[in-house]
Parts: sequence; C-alpha cells; structure tokens
Amino acid sequence: MIAEGCQGKPRTPTIHEKICPQCGSVIELFSIDTQVACENCGFIAYNDTLSCVQWCAYAKKCVGEEMYEKMMEIAAQQKKQAEEEKKKRREAV
Repeated sequence: MIAEGCQGKPRTPTIHEKICPQCGSVIELFSIDTQVACENCGFIAYNDTLSCVQWCAYAKKCVGEEMYEKMMEIAAQQKKQAEEEKKKRREAV
C-alpha cells in the first residue's frame, strides 16, 4: 500500500537512452518522463524505470518492505540488461 503523499524530496531528473524498436534510433528519456515519442519515427517509448522507489529514503515505509525488495530486485535486473544492451551496441560499431 502506498502512503498518502510523497514523503521524499524532489530529485534532479536523470536521462536514460533506449533504442527505438521500430527504427533503431536512440530515444532519450528523462527519469520523470512516463513516455516519449521517437524523434525519427514517432514510436512511443515508455519509461520502464522504477521511479522513486530506487532512490527515496521513505520507499520501504511507502510501499512496504516485501514490495520494496521485489522492486529493487527488478531494478537490478533491468540495470544489468541495459548494461548488456549498451555493451552489445558498442561492440557492433
């Protein structure tokens, strides 16, 4: 259960890159964006980061310890996958 109102302070947005599955262009997403259209073809890319749970000091209290642990595990898997994809792109060049 999520607590009423955010207990954390605003955080400076970070930028992430995704590869457009439709045209292969790089799509830049800010951590605060939920979706962004590819500038090349218009494909809508969704931000799959786990938002504030990854950085907020109140996350465990907000979503509960069990859910927090699950979400952090998913975040670690997503980070590893993103790093592997970046490595493959660099090797392909």
